[in-house]
Formats: sequence, C-alpha cells, structure tokens
Amino acid sequence: METLLDPGITWIVLIQGFGEWLLAPMKLFSFLGSEEFFLFFLPVVYWCLDTNLGLRVGFILLFSGGLNDILKLSFQGPRPYWYSLAVKAMTTETSFGVPSGHAQIAVGVWGMVASHIRRSWAWITAILVILLIGISRMYLGVHFPHDVILGWLIGSLTLWLFIRFWDPIASWLKKISPRKLILLAFGVSIVIILIGGLVFAGLRDWVIPEDWLENASRAGPELPAPVTLSGIITSAGTLFGLMVGVVWMTGRGGFNTSGPVWQRIVRYIIGLVGVMILYQGLKFIFPTGENVLAYVFRYLRYTMVGAWISAGAPWVFIKSKIALPTNSKKNSLI
Repeated sequence: METLLDPGITWIVLIQGFGEWLLAPMKLFSFLGSEEFFLFFLPVVYWCLDTNLGLRVGFILLFSGGLNDILKLSFQGPRPYWYSLAVKAMTTETSFGVPSGHAQIAVGVWGMVASHIRRSWAWITAILVILLIGISRMYLGVHFPHDVILGWLIGSLTLWLFIRFWDPIASWLKKISPRKLILLAFGVSIVIILIGGLVFAGLRDWVIPEDWLENASRAGPELPAPVTLSGIITSAGTLFGLMVGVVWMTGRGGFNTSGPVWQRIVRYIIGLVGVMILYQGLKFIFPTGENVLAYVFRYLRYTMVGAWISAGAPWVFIKSKIALPTNSKKNSLI
C-alpha cells in the first residue's frame, strides 16, 4: 500500500505548499460536491426549474452516494492526514477515503446537468467544477490523488449508464402499476442496504490502525469512525422516498415548475423549511447510533425527506396556488 500512498503524500504536500490563501476557495469548491450543498441544490432544480432534470439529478446523486459508501467499506483506504503527519488537515472526515465521494458524485450531478443543457459552455463549466472539486479535496488533506481519480472514473461510468439507459428504463416503468413501482423502489433500496450490509459484516473484526487514530487526533476531536452503514441507509431511504413521491404525484397530474420568480422563491422557502424539519428536527426525536433500531429510524427519516421533496412540497405548492399540476410531456415526472 505504501507504494501508492507515499507518492500521494508527496503530491498533497506540494499542493498545500502553494499557501493558505487557497483555503477559502478550496473549501468553496469542496462544498460544491458535498451532501449539504446538494440538499439545497436538488430542491432548487426540482421545485423551481425542471422536474425531469431534478429527478435525474436526484437519482444519480443517491445512487452514486450509496455506491460510494459501499466501495469505501470495500477498499478501507485511509485519509491522507490519518496516514501522514506531513499533511495538514484543513478539514476532517470520519469515513474511509477511497474512492472520493465528492469527485464521484460531482461527475454524476454536474455531468447530468450539462448533458441536459446540451451546450458547450455547460460542459466546460461542469468539467472545470469537477476538476476543482477533486483538487480541493487533495488540498484540504482528505483525499489521495488515486482516491480522486478513481472517483472521477466511477462517476463517469455512472453518468454514462444513466444517460444511456434513463429513457428506455423510464418508458418501461411507465407500463408498471403504481403499486408495483413502489414495491420495486422498496426492493431496490433494500438490495442496496443488503449489499452494503454484506460488506459491513465482513469488517466485523476489522480494527483501525493505531497510527491512523493518533495522527487523526492531532487534527481535532473528530476521530475516524469508518465502519458504518449510516451513509448507505441514508441513500437507500431517500431514494425510496423520492420514488414513492414521484409515483404519487404522477397519479395526481404531476407538478409544473413554471411561474413568476416570486412564486419559485416562495416555493423554495416553504419546501426548504419542510426539509429542515424532517432532516434536522427528526434527528432529535429518532434514536441514533450504530444499531438496528437506529438504522430503521434513519431509513424512515430519509424516506420522508425524499417523499417530501418529490411529493409533499409540490402538493403544498399546488394547494397554496403557487404551482399548478400538469400532465405535459415537458414536466412529466418519469
């Protein structure tokens, strides 16, 4: 492993050597590939711009997120600042490092947006953002170059698969009854959890190296805790909720994103309040931890988040007369 990690440390130290004046812009680009950013970005697209694009972004985001967590558990790679004190920890992470989730998901999400816009400037912008997100993760000391490169490769493959097979699969799904669609969505989410669970079970006797813990402790109080199913549960639950909401809304005429700017702003504010209540509020009510009960409630909480984004909020918008239902092809949900 040292033959791969040591050259990576040299590269990271070189990048960090450009100075701390890069810290603010690097943290900004890192944020553009984070779960927190996409939690705000997805509703903007889905509620205010284009439901079809929002759905594509949502699915590739959640699928890539779940896949990345499974791969992290499979590879068990350290973060650079866990491995070497030569690296400055500009931020901290608790999960395994390889492949980079920021790099992988950035390719999927920003690539999906560019493919939908179908303009040269969109692809150029997307590629620049993707590159800078990857570089930012190395500068911040949380990813090796091979973490980022593998993330880009997996993200590119995922993006190609989504672009290639989205329309044929969507056409096939339209022929299935709503009840079977919901059962299918639940089955897919459970399969994701089962695959992750098998990998997780294989790490039952895994012990984190002492030097990783010691090096990480110098960066702050947040110590590595990489053996967890929480991220996989999050992606699977949100994916299920998103699909349930889509099925429910499609049966009620769909959701039209058109309208004056003030309506779109009001939609976003109202919808985001609902997301925060479910995302943060239920965190204080439901049990937490790394046990079966906590995982069940985590799945339930994120199912509600996904369903609120795809159906709950649009239903409130329609009832409040700040949005209209539609059956038009342009705004069809699937």
